[in-house]
Amino acid sequence: MKDWWQVTFPKGRQSITISDAHGYPVQIAYGEIGTGRPIFFLHGMGSWSYNWRHSIQPLSKHFRVICFDAKGYGFSEKPLLRREHSGHQVIEFERIIQSLTDEPVAIVAESLGGLIALALAQEYPQLIARLVVVNVPIFAESLPHWGMSLLAQIPLEVIQAIDTLALANLLAPLVREVMAIERRRVLFDPSVLTQEDVYWITYPYTELRGTLTKVAEEVQIAVREIENLKANKPNLLSKIQNHLSSIHCPTLVLWGKQDSWFPAAHGEKLHQHLPNSRLEILPNCCHDASTGASKVLNAAILEFLQDTQFC
Repeated sequence: MKDWWQVTFPKGRQSITISDAHGYPVQIAYGEIGTGRPIFFLHGMGSWSYNWRHSIQPLSKHFRVICFDAKGYGFSEKPLLRREHSGHQVIEFERIIQSLTDEPVAIVAESLGGLIALALAQEYPQLIARLVVVNVPIFAESLPHWGMSLLAQIPLEVIQAIDTLALANLLAPLVREVMAIERRRVLFDPSVLTQEDVYWITYPYTELRGTLTKVAEEVQIAVREIENLKANKPNLLSKIQNHLSSIHCPTLVLWGKQDSWFPAAHGEKLHQHLPNSRLEILPNCCHDASTGASKVLNAAILEFLQDTQFC
């Protein structure tokens, strides 16, 4: 099967080295295509740049499109000797942007990526000219999926042992089948997910050791955040919620009408708390909007960026 990076981006997969939230150098995989104002695409939990496969070409006709894999995801480095802390992706996202451009950018971010983007807009407003967030777990009160709940309960040492023994690779056909079933459950039309999609979605898990460990670590961070939120202890979720009104850049909130993970009412609530935002509910769209409603999603993004003169 052809290398997705090579097929999608003129220079294929590139990499930059940034200092992570711990101060250690870490390699970040990215690809870029197009010219003009820069748009950064950020994936959600358990995904990687491939999730934006249907948006890259259409928007690269108008902008410089940059897709990257967050640390621990996809083809980016997966440091296993250091445990992460809440908010590390916000710090690292800022450093990725600073490494690749010197002008304010547009950010398009889905699911957990949207939460990170909101936090970034609060901490580093000078970096962001426009913001698009899709199906964000901003008001989540529990993990939305049984697989996440399972990962949250398994000690990381056990998961790391599974990674080290490459058991996901040995069981690759089973891994692909299970993940295909679960991915189709967050699509309004499950048939849009092809076998090639399944291959690439699961590739980091079956071929790149450390992926499962880092995703499990992020899930466990999410659990602690939700628990601390409910217990009124310091947490990143409530910090972001309490400072939404400080985000003044033009913002587009996109939400799947049939999102069973985070209901559209959450999108309406988020829109009400963002002073310079507009809301669009996407019809025939579940949680995975970038795959399941890409044409409507792309049209909404392009219209928003043109209306707000991000050219």
